[in-house]
Formats: sequence, C-alpha cells, structure tokens
Amino acid sequence: MTNGELSKEKTFKDFVIPDYILKGERTPENRVNIAPRSPMLIFINTKSGGQQGSSILEQLRSLPNQVFKLPEERPNEVLHKIFQHLEKLISEGDHVASDVLAKLRIVVSLVAGGDGTHGWLLGTVADLSVSILPPIATIPLGTGNNLPFSFGWGKKNPGTDMKSVHGFLQQAVNAKPMSVDRWYVCIRMSKLVEDSPLKREPALEKVSSLEKISEEDRLSYHGSFWNYLSLGMDAQVSYEFHTQRKEHPEKFNHQLVNQTRYARISCAQGWFCAPCSHPKSRNITSLATIYIAKKDGKWQQLQISSRIRSIVLLNLPSFSGGLDPWGDPGDKKSRERGLTAPFVNDELLEVVGFRDGWHGMTLLLPNSHGTRLAQAHKLRIVFNNGASDSMYMRVDGEPWIQPLPRSDEPTVVEILHRGKALVLATANRLAKSISTRS
Repeated sequence: MTNGELSKEKTFKDFVIPDYILKGERTPENRVNIAPRSPMLIFINTKSGGQQGSSILEQLRSLPNQVFKLPEERPNEVLHKIFQHLEKLISEGDHVASDVLAKLRIVVSLVAGGDGTHGWLLGTVADLSVSILPPIATIPLGTGNNLPFSFGWGKKNPGTDMKSVHGFLQQAVNAKPMSVDRWYVCIRMSKLVEDSPLKREPALEKVSSLEKISEEDRLSYHGSFWNYLSLGMDAQVSYEFHTQRKEHPEKFNHQLVNQTRYARISCAQGWFCAPCSHPKSRNITSLATIYIAKKDGKWQQLQISSRIRSIVLLNLPSFSGGLDPWGDPGDKKSRERGLTAPFVNDELLEVVGFRDGWHGMTLLLPNSHGTRLAQAHKLRIVFNNGASDSMYMRVDGEPWIQPLPRSDEPTVVEILHRGKALVLATANRLAKSISTRS
C-alpha cells in the first residue's frame, strides 16, 4: 500500500462500514465490536457533472464496498440487499449493526450527479420498507443542481481532491434531516398517440423517472418528482440542450461551459423573442386546460393568460440553476388570494407562469418572481385535440416531446402528493419547513 493510499484510508476511516455488514457474512475473523463513527453509503454517477464523478470515485478507493457506480449498479438492488443484511444481523443481536442503522439516519447516500440522479435515488429510498428512512445529501456536479442548492449545498462543484471530498462528507455528518414532499405523476394517452410520427424521437421511454404501463387501448406512464415539472418553451430549450449533449458529450464536460451553452440555446430557440418567433397556437392556453384542487379536494379550472408560454410546477425554491420563480408572496394582493410562502413539506405545489425569456431574466433582480398562478394539492392537465401535434415537457431535469391527441380522447396528466423523504440540509439552505418555518 502506497503512502497516498494509507493517507486516504486514514482520512476516510470514520465512514467505513464493516465488510461483514455489507456482505452479510459474519465470521469470528471479520466481526468487529465498535461501530463506525459516521457510516455512509455513497452512490456516484460517473457520467454526470462533466465526468467529475470518476475523480471522486478515485478519492474514495479506501471505501471499496460502500461506493457504488451509477447507472451500472442499481440503487434499489444495492439498498435492499444491505438492509436485509442489517435486519438479519440485528435480529441475531448484533449491536454494531444496530448502531450502523441508527447512524445511517445522518447519511445513507451521497449522490454525485444532477437533479435527475438525486430524484432517482430519493425515490428508491422512499420506497424502502424500513422503519427508519435514512436522509440523503448531494454533491452538486450536474448542470441544474437545484436540489443541492435548495438544501444549502451550493451550486458549484466542491472540488474532487481528497480534502474537498472529505470536507463534504463531514458536512453531511453535521447536516440536519429535513422532510420534503414527493409528487406522483401519471400521463394517460390513447394508443393512437403512440403511433404518432413523434415516436421516432427520444420521448417518454427515455425518461428514467417514468414507467410505461400498456392497457388494451390506452397507455400510461407513472413516476414521481421532487423538484419540478414544467411544460412549454423552457422544456423545449432543455430538450435541445440534452439532445446536443447526447450527440457531442465531449463539448459538455464542464459545469460553467454547460450553463453557457444552455443560455445560447435559449436565445437560438427564440425564448427571448417569443412574441415574434413563437406562434399563439403554441401558448399554454391553446394546448391545454389545467385544473387544480386544494386540500379540500374541490376542483377548479386554472385561469391562465394567453401570453403564458411556459408553466412550472415547483416543489423546491430553486429552478433553472438556483432561481426562485415563486419568491415571497407577502404583498396584499397575494395574501388576499390566499397565497403563502413555499414550504417543501406543505403538500402544495407552486404553479408559476412565464411569458418569455425576458420575463424569466427578471428573477435575477431582487424581489422578482414569475406570474404566481396558484398553489395546488392536486393538478390535472388536459391536452386539447388538434391544437398541435406535440408539447415539450420536463420533469426534474429530464425533457421529452409529449405527443398530443389526434382523436377525441384527450391526453391527461395527473399530479398527486405521494409521501415524503428526508434530505440533509445545511444552515445555508433556501428550503423552508412548515413545521419550523425556517
């Protein structure tokens, strides 16, 4: 073992989980009597964040059996196996396993990647059949990074050297768990839509957070999101960015470069001259009717200006790289409408509209916000027949082209609250909890 390897082993020793717990094979030779101070499981998406995940992976070589590469190793399979080992050992009276499970409340996984990767793992943890749901922290390596920014982890990469990686892990140990809402989305459409010419485009089958279910004459896609769902021009820009990155990944290997390219695509797509380049037939009101319900369950149609070209359903106070479209509705008009500050566990989505790119740019100014349309506990989006052949949509950073109905049978998107999970938050967080108002 080289001096460098010895140094790494010493640096990360507090995070090491005994091998017999990870592998479920306890023998007199591998059994230990003292639990690690800060046990962690680490998932790294080596294909996200400009390939910097690989550099972090190299720093964590001293934790070989508790660091997992995404997407090669499926988090649901990994976590189910480890928790089975823990439960078995605890039932046999292993006090070290009991301590490890208790300390996993601090951190179960560190996710290197963007919002899509983080949401994927959050859903996996939320679906675990365990008495204690472990919280999650995230290293901001992706392009969007809205999730880590919301919970105080910053927008910039923290560095991939040994000191930076250890510093982040220690931050995660000291962070506090915070409850966050999970949202269920279901898209139902006629099978005639599946036969659309748009089928040749990367569409719903490419969205990792949505699962396809085929019925006799209908198709549905089910999934969940934690950050946002959007439709309209902003999703169109995101789709073009993802398409270019897939075709030329070598040009998207740095976070700042990625964000600059995103801005250029926004201009090229006409997002900043939408009244001239974007026909009225593509405005939200021409393509869809949206219904909302509060917690009382009463449905009502959402009134939307014909100038709105993009709508965002927000769960967190960060969108498009750290902007806050909702803001703080403390003015008299907002209070009269019953609008409140956004809380990440209040079981409400903030519904915000944008007219064009200039409207979105105002978010860079103090106290600015998008068009506050509503706060909703449930939503139903009904796409109109004949208005257009498609709509751009996006969920937690993953865009697609949504084919629209060509028959009288509408395409319907339903969004419902679906439980909660725990996310680790620092003192610098933007996210607010309804229980603490902080």
